[in-house]
Amino acid sequence: MARMELTAWRTFVVVCRLGSLSAAAAELGYTQSAVSRQVAGLERQLGVALVERQVRGVRPTAAGEVFRRHALVALNEADRAVRAVREVRDGAPSRPLTVGATPSLAAGLVPAAIRRLLDVAGPLPWSLSPGLSARLHDRVIAGDLDVAVVTDAPPGLPDDPRVERRFLGMDEMVVVLPLGHPQAGHGPVDIRALADQTWVEDNDGSAALLRQHAARAGVTARIDLAAADLPGKTALVATGHAIALVPGALTGALRADVTTVPLVDPPTRGIHAITPRRAPHPSATALLDQLATAFARR
Repeated sequence: MARMELTAWRTFVVVCRLGSLSAAAAELGYTQSAVSRQVAGLERQLGVALVERQVRGVRPTAAGEVFRRHALVALNEADRAVRAVREVRDGAPSRPLTVGATPSLAAGLVPAAIRRLLDVAGPLPWSLSPGLSARLHDRVIAGDLDVAVVTDAPPGLPDDPRVERRFLGMDEMVVVLPLGHPQAGHGPVDIRALADQTWVEDNDGSAALLRQHAARAGVTARIDLAAADLPGKTALVATGHAIALVPGALTGALRADVTTVPLVDPPTRGIHAITPRRAPHPSATALLDQLATAFARR
């Protein structure tokens, strides 16, 4: 019964992540009817609807979202327990260091800090997952990540007693331009000189920083294009469709057919590392020290 229950919990978590019974079935190797039966069984056990059907897929109800969060914690702990036993059995007790970072930080600074950690501490199994700050915070709480390097860009970071937060430094936002842009190669640019430009954004936090900065200067930033991620955002800049606000930490990892210019009195965002208060990874503190060193050198 316990095994079947964990199986159903895992199925439910995948359904919530993908928003689709059929997609969950394809990922897990089940039939769609089997996935539906597992979710329905959980609903019978709990006496409440966990998902609501929509025209395109499903989404968790309020009760389903609460259950999803707790189920994710339980499943991650179960997976970690199995891994720990197998590592002892195989004579390799080293616990993998799981790290998350926002896309701009995962593009350069965080991998560099991990490299320095490995050079000092020796071989260590590790993984790096990019994601937005709110999602990374949830994964630390769930036990899925040992360290997450996040930002306090809008809407900011929650004050959560379940995590330790370490401030690493401030990051100044810059404007990324196509190489032939009239402002390319110029010194700090006033946002008012870019008021007639088309902007592209890929997330709400960066868009909020841009709008706030423009408003302080008495102009409006025309965010007329949207991109799914940073590569899509910079592709639209490189092909001359728009300009964009990007983190200064990303500058060294940008593609060769774009350039950056600093802004006068630029918007900034704080960079923080968060770790779980409970059962931190033995190498987490050493990695935080390497991250702090990397930001200090910047």
